[in-house]
Amino acid sequence: MVELIVTINVTTYEAQALDGRNSRVVMIPFSGEATGKYFNGKTISNGVDTQISTSDGFSLSARYMLEGMDKSGKYCRLFIENNGTSLENCVPRIYTDSEELAFLEKANLTADVECVENGVVVRIYMTDN
Repeated sequence: MVELIVTINVTTYEAQALDGRNSRVVMIPFSGEATGKYFNGKTISNGVDTQISTSDGFSLSARYMLEGMDKSGKYCRLFIENNGTSLENCVPRIYTDSEELAFLEKANLTADVECVENGVVVRIYMTDN
């Protein structure tokens, strides 16, 4: 079974790039709003998506913190680290101070990223695997 945990509507800002001898690193700041049956909130400050391209491949890592309300209506924060090798192959980790959402710290999570105008939509799913 696959269950949608949260959808994050992300607005991206001007990227900064570094071109090295054998690599390209791009850092993309962003903000976002999260909605779902377990959590609703917004980013605290800006998150950053770091994309690294080398002759060996591509990787991305987005890190950000959200604040809002858990499904019981209590204020909480989520820290999300989403790592992947493509927009369709992302593995997020979630850390939280919410007792209600503590199960997410050990859950098997996957994510997909959909490009939209001025940003992306990130959907995080919990799987039985």
